[in-house]
Amino acid sequence: MTTNTNIRELVLDILIEVNEKDQYSHLVIRSVLDKYQYLDKKERAFLTRLAEGTIEHQIEMDYMIDSFSKVKVRKMKPLIRNLLRMSVYQLRYMDAIPDSAVCNEAVKLAKKRGFRQLSGFVNGVLRSIVREGDKLLYPDAAIEPKRYLEVKYSVPGWIINRWMKAYGYEQTETILSHFYQESPLTIRTNRTKCTPEELRTKLINEQVTVEKIGEIPAESGEFKDALDRLWDYAYTISDFDHLQSLQTFQDGDFYVQDLSSMLVAEMAAPKKGDYVIDVCAAPGGKSSHIAELMDGTGMVEARDLTEYKTNLIEENIRRHGLSNMKAVCMDATVFDRDSVGKADILVCDLPCSGLGVMGKKTDIRYKMTEEKEKELVQLQRQILKTVIPYVKENGTVIYSTCTIDRAENEGNAAWIEREFPELSLVAMKQMFPGEAGNDGFFISKFVRRKHE
Repeated sequence: MTTNTNIRELVLDILIEVNEKDQYSHLVIRSVLDKYQYLDKKERAFLTRLAEGTIEHQIEMDYMIDSFSKVKVRKMKPLIRNLLRMSVYQLRYMDAIPDSAVCNEAVKLAKKRGFRQLSGFVNGVLRSIVREGDKLLYPDAAIEPKRYLEVKYSVPGWIINRWMKAYGYEQTETILSHFYQESPLTIRTNRTKCTPEELRTKLINEQVTVEKIGEIPAESGEFKDALDRLWDYAYTISDFDHLQSLQTFQDGDFYVQDLSSMLVAEMAAPKKGDYVIDVCAAPGGKSSHIAELMDGTGMVEARDLTEYKTNLIEENIRRHGLSNMKAVCMDATVFDRDSVGKADILVCDLPCSGLGVMGKKTDIRYKMTEEKEKELVQLQRQILKTVIPYVKENGTVIYSTCTIDRAENEGNAAWIEREFPELSLVAMKQMFPGEAGNDGFFISKFVRRKHE
């Protein structure tokens, strides 16, 4: 480390903000990195890895600490439990750091932050884990399958229970394992500015590794056709420092987007001149994709709840040079009479539990609860009931989420069919994490039939 800033202390403060004050990890980490811009690349990488890794493996860390401490984690002082969590993470997952350094730094931090009387306790727990930690066994998968998965993958038991009931033990473990695998960065060509081949050449000239997207299993029909079309202009990229350093990114030649999200636009299948309403659009990836597919014709009205979110949409409109897209600040739960029968395509990519993207948003697993998930289902249905009248006869409704929970996905699709008999379900697919490197994602397509 090249500065006098104590990186571990910064991480400790991040963990306290996230775990004790219920803040979102990505926002807290970003704020700290912005505040300490003078940190060099290695320091920033160390801070990010230690903070994100500790949060991601928190249940496992607590299991290890509880196994070697007379005082259980939940009864510890907040600073001490978070200090132990980040220290155990270093011991278990950061082999380049000497065990003695981890223990010594933890003791120093305990003393510095006013817990001198507990520094011996901190040292004792960590030294015990250094000596005996490798002998500690996970719960027996044959006897306690739920607890085994909970500890090994640091996912709360209620989520494990739900997925095991829905998908079985093996599929659940496969899903969980993919959250810990590094996913490629997926991009789509902004074809209003360049061809896919031109983009590929530009990226290669910037020393970026460019590959075609992987394959997602799909039966014949609309999903396969949509995936085939994506194959023509979507890539994965690697071997670059950061996005902002790429001229192609600065120029808006591509959009960073998960493969599963790209499917929304392709499944919507817009025609030239269509009017599209996206009711929860920020930051505008799906909306801009649809606008690009319409080749400068028609209009995509990208709505969201706050000025902050619509500013994000407007930023993407400007960067991608789209003339057939606009941002509108509007609450999707409030009925807009002027929108009735206006949309050829209605996109409802709605707020959800986000359990399909736990690999990228590490603290979602701890912030989501069964009760919150039930409340989200009700919010989704409230929005759907409000906005579905906006679609024209013979128009298309896309309902999608970034979760793999059946209540929010298949359950809501069935609800739509019951509540709106004029809508016919024509396609539906649950994608699981790891398929071609994508997140967990659900997408369904309905067509509003003409009244007889």
